[in-house]
Amino acid sequence: MRITVTARHTDVSDELRDRARVLVERLAKLTNRAHDAQVLFGDDHGVATVEMRLHTVRAQVLVGRAEGRDHRSALDRVAARVRRQLDKSPAKRSGPARRRAVAREVE
Repeated sequence: MRITVTARHTDVSDELRDRARVLVERLAKLTNRAHDAQVLFGDDHGVATVEMRLHTVRAQVLVGRAEGRDHRSALDRVAARVRRQLDKSPAKRSGPARRRAVAREVE
């Protein structure tokens, strides 16, 4: 899987970049065939922002954005948001609930 970590208008330490990669790899294990991920660190008027995009099978893109006092806390928040999206995805459901969710996606 290809993981891209980008910093815009800010400097990000190597330790934080490694932490982002580890979190993305953990999230990728929860989905089927995740193939691409981007983590964007930014600084918007003194507020640390992080955006995470995880591309999975069938062109599904999970996007999370969070703000925090520092980039590490924002990274943890955005990982939790993407994790919630993964938990709600139709691939995690089984039986009739999955069939209904997949039918809604096709429409």
